[in-house]
Amino acid sequence: MGSSGQVNWTLEDHPKLPKGKIIAMVVLDGWGEANPDKYNCIHVAETPTMDSLKNGVPEKWRLIRAHGMAVGLPTEDDMGNSEVGHNALGAGRIYAQGAKLVDLALASGKIYDGEGFKFISECFENGTLHLIGLLSDGGVHSRLDQLQLLLKGASERGAKRIRVHILTDGRDVLDGSSVGFVETLEHDLAKLRETGVDAQIASGGGRMYVTMDRYENDWNVVKRGWDAQVLGEAPYKFRNAVEAVKKLREETKANDQYLPPFVIVDDKGQAVGPIVDGDAVVTFNFRADRMVMIAKALEYENFDVFDRVRFPKIHYAGMLQYDGELKLPSKYLVSPPEIERTSGEYLVHNGVRTFACSETVKFGHVTFFWNGNRSGYFNKDMEEYVEIPSDSGITFNVQPKMKAQEIAEKARDAILSGNFTKYALPYPMVTVPIAIGGPGLAPGVRFRKDVPDGGLANVAATVMNLHGFLAPSDYKTTLIEVVDN
Repeated sequence: MGSSGQVNWTLEDHPKLPKGKIIAMVVLDGWGEANPDKYNCIHVAETPTMDSLKNGVPEKWRLIRAHGMAVGLPTEDDMGNSEVGHNALGAGRIYAQGAKLVDLALASGKIYDGEGFKFISECFENGTLHLIGLLSDGGVHSRLDQLQLLLKGASERGAKRIRVHILTDGRDVLDGSSVGFVETLEHDLAKLRETGVDAQIASGGGRMYVTMDRYENDWNVVKRGWDAQVLGEAPYKFRNAVEAVKKLREETKANDQYLPPFVIVDDKGQAVGPIVDGDAVVTFNFRADRMVMIAKALEYENFDVFDRVRFPKIHYAGMLQYDGELKLPSKYLVSPPEIERTSGEYLVHNGVRTFACSETVKFGHVTFFWNGNRSGYFNKDMEEYVEIPSDSGITFNVQPKMKAQEIAEKARDAILSGNFTKYALPYPMVTVPIAIGGPGLAPGVRFRKDVPDGGLANVAATVMNLHGFLAPSDYKTTLIEVVDN
């Protein structure tokens, strides 16, 4: 499905690039330029391939901003992320992104005038309003201040009973910061209780272990969230969320993003906030990728991926619509950005065949996000998408190189096949402290020297040799593996 309306799809010839040449778009997801100090793992590591590309033709080397207003985020202080970056690269234009759209809707009050809020407010008189999402100020998937405004606005507009189901971060923000976020939220909920609103935290868990899986990589993650949020069942029970996060971090040695699921119980040991018939549910993340799976479980009556045990009759809305092609969810509080006329659509209209490849956890970036938040092909005869299954149940710190080698090999084979005149590849260059949002290197972190040759060098050398250029002999892997921490 493509853009609507009358569009002139004709592309003028490029002034310097002749037709018929292979162009490799390699996205190192997590790579960036920053201050060259001992905490910058890209600076510390040996990166001969990238150094050669950068220093070999310095007049062609360009830096582009991948954060803040350059990619449609509200301010220059907002950290970029994979979603907005791939949207901007695929569209070639700047669109107001989810965080900014939500900010504008909350500031103007329009969020409360839309069909989505009216839909959930029908449950306020006799039901509970449940809010599910990432408790963080990272600004990548959600923001704490938006949740605070939504709590205030909903309570002022009739919500009498509110339950918040928190997902701790530690990925887009510092590990360990979850305790402070929970304390802040508890303080806000206590203020609401003083006004007569029954407001509590009902359940929780770490974002990478509970609820927030993506691209159908591991449905067990979603099921753990469902059991805690809907059924009120979890392996750990606590009287309050601050105690829960502190004890789970200490006793299980898990960091914020991998905390096991827990529920909050009353003095009789009963869960304080399972989702039941007649309730309203809002998933308050504005970013789509890690909300689609839970949205399916909450919305689809014919759902058979896991046993939901019961499917409550609820009024469900997302902060935004997370998948425009699937119309999922059907109700939402803020309209998502309408991104049309993306590069992929232009290419197929101009007879340029394309190949896109990544592994499961990054596959949506080169397809869905790249194509303007659309699922599927523009023209299946002109495009080929290859998904390499990601490892399931293995954390990135254990296997930080992910499937980079396999992706590079698929890309090499596609280039050499002669079937493609342009090829796009979001390449999961994963350096644990950067690509998954950590603060940087800790003292004593080392880098392995035994990563096999390939990766970026494999793709770069293939393209250069194909066009008659001799690839430098020092082209070898730029992958970084963190051994400690």
